Amino acid sequence: MFNRRELLRGFGAAGVSVSAFHGGIVRAAMPANSTVPSFDVLPGSCDCHVHVFDTAKFPFVEKRTYTPPDATANELVQLQRSLRLDRVVVVQPSVYGADNSCTLDAMRRLGDHARGVAVIDKTTSQSAIDDMAAAGVRGIRLNLHTNAAGNFDSDGAKAMLDTAAQQIAGRGWHVQFYTGLNIIAALKDHFLQLPFPVVFDHFGRAAAEKGSGQAGFDTLLELVKAGRAYVKISGAYRVSRKAPEFADVMPLAQALVAANPDRIVWGTDWPHPNSDAGRGKPLSEISAPFAIDDGLLFNQVARWIPDVAIRKKILVDNPAQLYGFENSAS
Repeated sequence: MFNRRELLRGFGAAGVSVSAFHGGIVRAAMPANSTVPSFDVLPGSCDCHVHVFDTAKFPFVEKRTYTPPDATANELVQLQRSLRLDRVVVVQPSVYGADNSCTLDAMRRLGDHARGVAVIDKTTSQSAIDDMAAAGVRGIRLNLHTNAAGNFDSDGAKAMLDTAAQQIAGRGWHVQFYTGLNIIAALKDHFLQLPFPVVFDHFGRAAAEKGSGQAGFDTLLELVKAGRAYVKISGAYRVSRKAPEFADVMPLAQALVAANPDRIVWGTDWPHPNSDAGRGKPLSEISAPFAIDDGLLFNQVARWIPDVAIRKKILVDNPAQLYGFENSAS
């Protein structure tokens, strides 16, 4: 069986997928983070976007777009330690559908310094939502990019949002969107009227090469400035091709921070799943994750946000407010 390090090396060298043997799983210790933080990481700093995959206990749903390798809660703990982070938000990935068992298990293992973002559907009961709230879930995710149901236009996205809003009414939760600038622009007026904030993943999927003047980015900035939306400055490699530092993301990050530093949070997007690598391929094939140096990307945050007080907002204060952490370090 391939371990995670061998899998990443093999994918990088050959550019091909490795088939799972007889439906087996890929397990191994997470490779040690190769770069340590080059700046003082403040107590209470939070990684607001990670996923956990553990097929030994929690098989993926059959209806999915790709098959990632395992990345367990124990491996996540190692990453947290290497980046000197105190808090983390586990986000339900598409490969588990609306079965949040793996995410909730990871949160339990990580303890009080973990929160979660779940996925629900029409069959999710209020009692199940109650249980998730008690476990530390503070929002739900609507994934319009890697879901197995196909592409959504703005009307479909609005209908999904309205249904979800009814299910979480009165809970003080937020809705996290993984979608692009076209949908954000089309639904701007609707977002402004919602009784809860929305959170957009990964720079709102703005293209770094197009800069801050690209169509739709002004709408994203308007929502952030109005305080109606948070944006995760996470997954820079999803919006930029300039590895390994993805320096062309800086103008996007700085424009978002300038719009409203109280509405920006950060995340690694560990373990960097690559759904595009699996599209159209048999689900028995493991899709290579992006080969990312988490420490190197974390160090870009200090370049994007040199002001320590503003960086504290983004790494400590904003996550504490959004996810319900205590104001002291966990």
